[in-house]
Amino acid sequence: MAARNGRPGSVLRMRTVAGQVFLLQVTIVLLLVTAGIAALVVQSHNSSEREAANRSVAVAETYAGSPGIEAALRSPDPGAVLQPSTENVRKRAHVDFLVVMDVNGLRYTHPLPELVGNQFQGDVEAARDGEVVTEEVSSSIGRLVQSVVPVFGSDGTVIGLVAAGVTLERVDNVVEDRFPLLFGAAAGVLLLSTGGTALITRRLRRQTRGLGPAEMTRMYEHHDAVLHAVREGVVIVGDDGRLLLANDEARRLLNLPPKVEGRQVSELGLDTVTAHLLESGRIANDEVHQIGDRLLAVNQRTTDADGGPPGSVATFRDTTELRALSGRADVAQGRLKLLYEAGTEIGTTLDVVRTCEELVGFAAGRFADFATVDLTETVLRGEEPQASGTGVEMRRVAAGGLWHQSAHFPLGTRIRYKETTRMGSGLGKGEAILERELGAYSGWEQQSPERARLLVESGFHSMIAVPLRARGAILGVALFWRSENPEAFEEEDRSLAEELVARAAVSVDNARRYTREHTTAVTLQRSLLPSGLPDQNALDVSYRYRPAQAGLGGLGGVGGDWFDIIPLPGARVALVVGDVVGHGVHAAATMGLLRTAVHNFSTLDLPPDELLWHLDELVARIDQDEAVGGRAQVIGATCLYAIYDPATGRCTVARAGHLQPLVLHPDGTAFFPEVPGGPPLGLSGLPFETLELDLPEDSTLVLYTDGLVEDRERDIDEGLELLRTTVAGRRERTPDEICEAILDALLPERPRDDIALLVGRTRVLDATRVAEWEVPSDPSAVGEVRAAVTRTLTEWNLEEEAFTTELILSELVTNAIRYAIGPIRVRLIRDRALICEVSDHSSTSPHLRQAASTDEGGRGLFLVAQFAQRWGTRYTPDGKVIWTEQAIT
Repeated sequence: MAARNGRPGSVLRMRTVAGQVFLLQVTIVLLLVTAGIAALVVQSHNSSEREAANRSVAVAETYAGSPGIEAALRSPDPGAVLQPSTENVRKRAHVDFLVVMDVNGLRYTHPLPELVGNQFQGDVEAARDGEVVTEEVSSSIGRLVQSVVPVFGSDGTVIGLVAAGVTLERVDNVVEDRFPLLFGAAAGVLLLSTGGTALITRRLRRQTRGLGPAEMTRMYEHHDAVLHAVREGVVIVGDDGRLLLANDEARRLLNLPPKVEGRQVSELGLDTVTAHLLESGRIANDEVHQIGDRLLAVNQRTTDADGGPPGSVATFRDTTELRALSGRADVAQGRLKLLYEAGTEIGTTLDVVRTCEELVGFAAGRFADFATVDLTETVLRGEEPQASGTGVEMRRVAAGGLWHQSAHFPLGTRIRYKETTRMGSGLGKGEAILERELGAYSGWEQQSPERARLLVESGFHSMIAVPLRARGAILGVALFWRSENPEAFEEEDRSLAEELVARAAVSVDNARRYTREHTTAVTLQRSLLPSGLPDQNALDVSYRYRPAQAGLGGLGGVGGDWFDIIPLPGARVALVVGDVVGHGVHAAATMGLLRTAVHNFSTLDLPPDELLWHLDELVARIDQDEAVGGRAQVIGATCLYAIYDPATGRCTVARAGHLQPLVLHPDGTAFFPEVPGGPPLGLSGLPFETLELDLPEDSTLVLYTDGLVEDRERDIDEGLELLRTTVAGRRERTPDEICEAILDALLPERPRDDIALLVGRTRVLDATRVAEWEVPSDPSAVGEVRAAVTRTLTEWNLEEEAFTTELILSELVTNAIRYAIGPIRVRLIRDRALICEVSDHSSTSPHLRQAASTDEGGRGLFLVAQFAQRWGTRYTPDGKVIWTEQAIT
């Protein structure tokens, strides 16, 4: 043992706690290891018999159930067949014998061949009955455990027996072979435990510094002297609430009596809060307590955190001199916190009026009892404000707080502040005005004397007026009033109000500028969208357009969604819905370009897939041109184009990257037809396909853009299903009512994308308003057609149109007979105009030309163009249709 104070130590006479702990722990570990080894040895010997029985049963059962055992037992010489295999299994399974016998116990096999054919020594009766027999017997090779198991035939009867035996000596040898490892592990445990105990003892010795009683006494005396000399009060309280120690400074600060050790804290005469803190023992960090005329900062910690005695120690520091400074710091911190909160609550939207309302709501709840904001008319219109607010007409846009509507100007009131008042002068200079005592009537009342008197009578006694100023211009004025709060506004309050209004003014100016941009973009987009519904009889149409919420959808909030209803020849009508990706003026301008292109392509009377192909080529060329010029490209556009023919009730639809339309049948069934999905416009090279739908009369076709069904809080599939369920079942609703129902169900509170919705209900032309004839390829048939047309027009009370119609049809039918390929069909439709159609199977289109005076022909189409309002050619999959329209008087 190491020596202490120059004296050698003895292991058996250890006077230090560390040495005694070391000796005790080593003794306990040694006893535990010895007992553990003895228990393991006894347990190993006791488990030998169980191990032998388990092994013999396992080997016998495994061999009895092995493949081929039944065939061997039923063979003429079972011993010759089984003897080699049993010996092989015996050696590999480490058993002393493995014997196969018949049901009477006569051996077929044995490790000693001379014993084959002898009677087995053991219980075979139970095994013959199908049971497993395990017994311990004495034999010439020693004490062993043998097991006999039956061998079952395929018919379930016992056809033989298998016995296996293991001597206890063999099992004991296996266990004894493990003893060296066991004793080695015990020695390792003992070594590790001793080493760990030595480390613990060394740490304990290091913590006590090897000091004896005298040294410990001197250390206590020094600590006690320091404790009572320190300029902080120190109090130690036990876990039972009794005061264990209080130094001199604590007695002075807490006014404690001379002898207080051992008394309950509640008996010391302390205030309730401080006494409860000391009794509870909870952790405290610089808590301020008023004790007498002193302001004490209290810190408290538990004494048992690192294994010490239970209780708590508290320190007291006199901070009375810091009270005034702390109060001023709290006020400054409160104002900084107020300005920080204003930055998060004012200007959350790009809306001028909403920003003013946020300023009023914030100030009235934290700074004043009532607040109002007046803005100049130019700011409300989004125009540039003036440098001075004097003499400028303003409008009250926000007011809130303790409501005195009878005293203040109501919302919407137009106010022009007089230059002769302090407020008017402050607006001219951009300075804040403080009126500490409104009742003194120092000139502020000149704006409205009667209203000023009502304000004072209703309790308002102090006011601050701060101009909203941004970028050197006056946007308006904010006024803060006090009535319930008896304290008047001070200069510090004016500084706070100026900082608060300055932050709000920046948000108001940003909102004003955004309003201007938003108005510009909306005006542009509105000018590019349809201003009304065209005249047509094919569909009963209603539509809705909703721009994105300002501030959420990019510049101006508007985007590139558009729709169109385009009348086509033959009483048909085209429905178009498209969407340009993005928002702002560029998207709106691109939308207008695409809408114009669709109108132009529709005059060629192209089928939907061809029209989308031409539109796709146009977008690709636009992208190429703008890429060369370094301008923004069309980053994506979709379109759906549908043509409805009321004469046949057929609708032809094609789409380019757009969502499927929705169809509502007259029976109330709503579904999304599988229109082939083409790529978005501008990808080029990929074809578009069409889908033809036969729509019964009073069917409803719903076209829309993705902003209707897509939302951040809702999956697009959920939106589509909600759209379908909203439309389904209510077939009695008009298209206008369907539009309203759809918007009520799907329109988000603050749309982040444009929404275009187009709803059309189909009409079918009455059969009496359509006449058709098959014309043979014979010039003599022209006269028959003319006669039939005359009779039809007479039935329709259109005799005045007969001559012109006969002339037009004569020329068109004659050209078809002469130049085209039959069959030739003529169709006459009475709609808003009189429509004549001549169809054939030729793809060549007639060409209007000016015939010379010496030409004998070439004037037919010229006459048709003169007599008809419009005429043109429409190509079909199997030919063409030449059509004309005539006004009906």
